[in-house]
Amino acid sequence: MKKILNEPFAYVDEMLEGLCLAHPQYYKQTGTAGRVIVRADGPIKGKVGIVSGGGSGHLPVFTGYVGKGLVDACAIGDVFSSPAVDQVAEAIRAANGGVGVLRLYGNYGGDKMNFDMAGEMVEMEDIPSTSVRVADDVASAPLAERAKRRGVAGLVYAYKIAGAKADQHSTLQEVTAVAQKAADACRSVGVALTPCTVPAVGRPTFAISETEMEIGMGIHGEPGVRRGSMRPADAIAEEMLSLLLADIPLQAGDRISILVNSLGATPPEELYIVYRYVARKLVRMGIEIIMPLVGRYATSMEMAGMSLTIGKLDAELEALLKAPCDCPFLKV
Repeated sequence: MKKILNEPFAYVDEMLEGLCLAHPQYYKQTGTAGRVIVRADGPIKGKVGIVSGGGSGHLPVFTGYVGKGLVDACAIGDVFSSPAVDQVAEAIRAANGGVGVLRLYGNYGGDKMNFDMAGEMVEMEDIPSTSVRVADDVASAPLAERAKRRGVAGLVYAYKIAGAKADQHSTLQEVTAVAQKAADACRSVGVALTPCTVPAVGRPTFAISETEMEIGMGIHGEPGVRRGSMRPADAIAEEMLSLLLADIPLQAGDRISILVNSLGATPPEELYIVYRYVARKLVRMGIEIIMPLVGRYATSMEMAGMSLTIGKLDAELEALLKAPCDCPFLKV
């Protein structure tokens, strides 16, 4: 294992400390274990709070998107591990501006259990709380079983859109409804080229040869839909786009946003090669692309590979997507 770290079991805490020291105008660290990151100016009185969280190792998801027009607080677990119930409850309290809190997170078993339990805890403290789980990974379950799908990079669109709605001082029910609509409008698929290494484990999370790739692999190394030989960028892009379009059919006149996301090690140059192919094909279909995102938005440590996300827009979602937001990793 070659990593720039000190003690592997101090990895997350030292990372969070450094994040807050680097960006004190955005983040402050709180909670009994220091595993809750909140807006430096939060909570915002009279505004619905949005709380997220999950395992470390995916920056900017989850913690990075704490900021204006985005998320109000995040509870952070160890690398690839859910935050504890008490940490989620602390995040909800820290985000509470007096009108309720939305729990917005990825669809993983441990996260679901802990976020739901935390919601029950704060309800007894008279903090209204609702829940939306993002389940956008088309490779993880068929459309008929969509509720079983993993939440991946589609979280970025859910954060952006729900955060903009909350900034309008909408009600908890209104923010929850638009977060669900944004989550339902997203589809994602990934391709992995190399594994990553969890510091506390010290060995790669899976094995894949230098000449192979895996379509549909999850951000924790969960199996994909196909493993085979490496292919040129256009062929990879075509296969990924075909999987998405089979799940969310598009037609001429539709408006969408696209996220081409590095899983950690893949450089921007390669992402733009893929975006070039995807954009050309969609434009030929008569589809308009709004505010595309290309870069590192939801990673998996140093895994080489990428994910492709399509977010289908209506007038409301498009306006909220274009609304102002500000954090170190996303500004509009």
